[in-house]
Amino acid sequence: MRSSITKRLALIAMIPATLLVVVAFASSAQAAVTSTAKFQSDIVRLTNNQRVAHGCKALAVSPSLTKAAVGHSAWMARTGKFSHTGARNSTFAYRVKTAGYARPLGENIAFGYRTGADTVRAWMLSPGHRANLLNCTSKTIGVGVAYAANGTAYQTQEFGY
Repeated sequence: MRSSITKRLALIAMIPATLLVVVAFASSAQAAVTSTAKFQSDIVRLTNNQRVAHGCKALAVSPSLTKAAVGHSAWMARTGKFSHTGARNSTFAYRVKTAGYARPLGENIAFGYRTGADTVRAWMLSPGHRANLLNCTSKTIGVGVAYAANGTAYQTQEFGY
């Protein structure tokens, strides 16, 4: 009988440890989602800060452009390819239109940066990316961030008329 009680107590003692592992895993997964959302919103906010500081209007976030940006970042993260040419040789204009946005204007991509501030800073130092970011004819934006299995972040920024 003593052996039976010991086994039950051992099982009961394991339950909180099991729950702790499940809660820790859920918290970790939630943190990853939150950090991706924050990364994306930081890029939008910092892009708009740069635009306003340089005489352009702030951009509105477009769900369609965001969908295209997230999809392209996910593809780059999954394949390890860093390119404006995407899955099945797609162009940014094709990806944006397929996502439901009729008037694509430009695309910026980056990888390896750990924060929105680092990403926008790098784009501002690159003449082509800076020109896209400060194109005052842009009206909308979508940003996507995805992480490769090795933790490398891939960022895509889509602009529309």
